[in-house]
Amino acid sequence: MNYIKIFSPATVANVSCGFDALGLALETVGDTMTFTKTDVEGIKITQITGADLPLDTQINAAGVVALAMLEKHPADFGIDITIHKGYTPGSGLGSSAASAAGAAFGVNQLLGGIYSPLELTQFAMLGEEATCGTPIADNVSAAIYGGFTLVRSYEPLSIVKIPVPADLRVVAIHPQVEVKTKDARDVLPTEIPLKDAVTQWANVGGLISGLHTNDYQLIADSLIDIIVEPARKTLIPHFDLVKKEALKAGALGAGISGSGPTIFALCKGDATAENVYKAIQNTYQDKQIDFNMILSKINTKGIKILEQH
Repeated sequence: MNYIKIFSPATVANVSCGFDALGLALETVGDTMTFTKTDVEGIKITQITGADLPLDTQINAAGVVALAMLEKHPADFGIDITIHKGYTPGSGLGSSAASAAGAAFGVNQLLGGIYSPLELTQFAMLGEEATCGTPIADNVSAAIYGGFTLVRSYEPLSIVKIPVPADLRVVAIHPQVEVKTKDARDVLPTEIPLKDAVTQWANVGGLISGLHTNDYQLIADSLIDIIVEPARKTLIPHFDLVKKEALKAGALGAGISGSGPTIFALCKGDATAENVYKAIQNTYQDKQIDFNMILSKINTKGIKILEQH
C-alpha cells in the first residue's frame, strides 16, 4: 500500500459521569486525512485545511504520533500527511484526538498493520500530551475502537469497548466561545467527598450496564455528573438552560463534551433526537452567540478507510 485516505471521527469524552474514563465516537463529524509513501524518509505534513494549525511535525498532534511510530519501527520510506479538519479545534469534541488517532491508524496501515488497537491508542496519547499537556486516552480510544470505550486502567493501559444500543443518538451544540482545556481542569475540585465519589462511580456502573442491556431508562438515570459538571458549567454560556430544554424535549441526559464548550445530549431514536435538536437550537437563537449543531448516530466502527492503493 502506497496511499490511504481515512475518516477519523470526532468524539464525546467523559459522557457525564465518566470523567477521563469514558468516550464515544460520532458518525457525522470528523477529520479526513491522507497518508502517502515517499522516497524521502521522515514525516511531512504537507497541508492542513479547515483550521489554522501548525505544519511542524514536532508540535502537531498527528506529526508527533507519526514520528514516534517511525522511531519505534524505522521504515525505508517517508510519509506525507494531509489533514482536513471537519470541525473546530477547541470544541470539546476531541479535535486533537481525531488527528492523533488518525495518524496512528494511517501510519500503521502503511507499515503493514503491525500495531494493535491498544498500541495505536498508546501512540495517539502522545499527540494528546503534546497538544493538551496530558496523555489522556478517552477521546483517542473512542476514535480508534469506535462506539463507547472505557479506559479501565492507565497503568497498564486497558481499553474496554462497550456495546451501543441501536437507537442511541447524539445531539450536540458547539457555542463559538473558547474554553481552554487548562482552564477547564483548573476549576476542578482537588478533593471529593466520599459520598459524592460513591454516587459517581455507581452512575458509571449503571451507564455501562444500561449500554450492555439496552436499558434506556437505566442509561437516563445514570447520565448524571455531580463532580465535574457543576464546576465546569459556569465556563459555558446558558449551559443550564440548554440542559433543561434538552431533557424537557425527551433527551435521556445531557452534559459537557470533554472540557467544553460543546454540550451533548443522548437520545433514544431519530424522532426524539430531532425534537431535542430543535429545542437546543432554540435556546441559542437569540443569545448573540454563534453556534454549530450536530445530530449523529454513534460510530461503532471507529476510523474508516475511504480510499487506498
